[in-house]
Amino acid sequence: MKKILSKIGLGASLFALVLAGCSKILEETPRAIYTPEYFKTTNGVLGGITSLYAHLRTIYGNGYFLNNCETGTDEATWGASGSSGSTFQAHDFSFSGVVPTSTLNDAAVVWTQTFPFINTANGVIENGTAVGVSPALIAEARFFRAFDYFLLVQTFGGVPLDLGAGELKFNTSTSSISVRNSVPEVYTKVIFPDLDSAVANLPVAPRLTGGLTKTAARLYLAKAYLTYGWWLENPNNIPTYPGSSRTDPNGHNPQWYYQAAYDMAAAGIDNPGASVALQPTFYDLNVGSNDRNSEVLLYADHTQNSELFNGGSLTYSSGSNSDNYASWFLTWNYTALASANAPDWKNPINSVQREAVQSLGRPWVRMAPPIDVFTTTFADKINDSRYDGTFTTVYRGNWAKAGVTNPTLYNANALPVANGDSILSFLSTDPSTAIDYSNSVYKSGVGAGVLPGRADYVIAPSAINRIVYPGLWKLGPYRTDNATGLGQPNAGSTRPYNIAKFSELYFIAAEAAVKGAVPVAGKSARELINVLRARAGKWKWSNAGNRTKIEDHSADMVAATPATITIEYILAERSREYYGEGYRWYDLVRTQKWQQLGGTYRTCGPNVGDHTPQTFTRYIDSKYYLRPIPQVQLDKMEISAADKVSYQNPAYQ
Repeated sequence: MKKILSKIGLGASLFALVLAGCSKILEETPRAIYTPEYFKTTNGVLGGITSLYAHLRTIYGNGYFLNNCETGTDEATWGASGSSGSTFQAHDFSFSGVVPTSTLNDAAVVWTQTFPFINTANGVIENGTAVGVSPALIAEARFFRAFDYFLLVQTFGGVPLDLGAGELKFNTSTSSISVRNSVPEVYTKVIFPDLDSAVANLPVAPRLTGGLTKTAARLYLAKAYLTYGWWLENPNNIPTYPGSSRTDPNGHNPQWYYQAAYDMAAAGIDNPGASVALQPTFYDLNVGSNDRNSEVLLYADHTQNSELFNGGSLTYSSGSNSDNYASWFLTWNYTALASANAPDWKNPINSVQREAVQSLGRPWVRMAPPIDVFTTTFADKINDSRYDGTFTTVYRGNWAKAGVTNPTLYNANALPVANGDSILSFLSTDPSTAIDYSNSVYKSGVGAGVLPGRADYVIAPSAINRIVYPGLWKLGPYRTDNATGLGQPNAGSTRPYNIAKFSELYFIAAEAAVKGAVPVAGKSARELINVLRARAGKWKWSNAGNRTKIEDHSADMVAATPATITIEYILAERSREYYGEGYRWYDLVRTQKWQQLGGTYRTCGPNVGDHTPQTFTRYIDSKYYLRPIPQVQLDKMEISAADKVSYQNPAYQ
């Protein structure tokens, strides 16, 4: 294998985040210098472990990483503010010749924000035993090293295991030599051994809130087995890089890994620990007041109580560093909605103000959901609570919180509305009565239409466009310090960003069963999927109605599940369960269904008032199943231009 001169970051140097041994929280202590010698102390090793938790914030909650994960799939396309020449249009693949490059590349955050912390994990693993750190704590570092390498290998293909001091060794100086290991080497030399160790040594119950558990390790080991099984099988002949045979060094075939994935996922389901369980409803899982609940196995944490512990400003964010701003990208500019202070429609007022609440938040309009998200993915809006528990579909007046004293404004059909009333509703289906969109730009401010007798403006699913669409309620902000005002809507979200959920074990086991794993009694693919579908049928609250809604449609949901479960059906269910959270591109790449499910999409135009659906084709070639190595890495290489080309993935050379 060719050696390439390279420079990869040495480790976490901004903060030494020191773990309080008997505390129930991670105490983050700023430290100006994080030296190799410090790693040879107990505090240094413990600080390294805590930094591994903190580094999750630099990836998860990052809006550009969300673009890498969603845009170009059946879940998202570029939004009206994702301008020409942007990474949003490049990642969408719907412009001939416009694709990600080493510089136009929102996967870059994966590379830049993992290698330094992989080296931190190397230091913890190398020094932990000598300074008396327990195997359980070292297992946390091994989990994170495997976690980061798993993300890297799915994104870029083979990546370096040697950061300058030897494979999986702690590097203490700037490295000049690097090798891109093959995909099988990354899995068999680090991902599988590290996760095996994590399963063996992590506790069943977390040692502190948000801490790693045996169940989290089982989830990632099962998912790694499943992903590697697909890679070995390679049903659609997708190329890999660096070039290597699809032969497992351990001598196992794809079917062995599918069975291992099933068995590991089933073990996680059967032995979750007292602190882990599915939430009773989809609403309970995602409502901000119930964050850090029993279903979430791993999250990038934030807080409204301290800017240091939050990782970003509590009042204003520019969308950088470790701020949690991903939800902005799928939020449209609802603040353009206009009502009037008199029936003659003079002096329009913005009736829905920007507010730091889960249904609103800060609009950036960089990404947009295609029409088929609402007509196909979430077709069942009666029984299945996940549509209502994912999107903001009704925008309600809140002008009083901005100091506007009018008790009544006038809205669609010049009808009166009060604070809390619906100003705009996205309809569940296209109505039998035609919506009148004429003059709607002047009236609503956002190109919405009217139906007879309704005071709220309306938009049908077929009229959703790149500038006006249902918002992503699931990821919206939640704060308890807004008082009676609008709060701090320009800050990043202070909620934890959920990364891993107990529910995914059911999907992994079901997918492995479809791929041929032999299931145990009671855990066929259909039975596993129906656990989550039955939960989705249980309603507690209606976001659209802003009211309590106690209904149980579990039987209807289970009855509607097809007798034969396919990979396509599992992917549809995964989209309903995890829409907009950053799973989709990786799901479609793993199963090699990206072209099939994301190759075309429908939406209307990028301008206010555009309501004519168009079908767009994406130029997805199999060579794009790997993202480009970022330019920041290539620039640091002290090598020839030809060697830099050979380091890059072939689609981007």
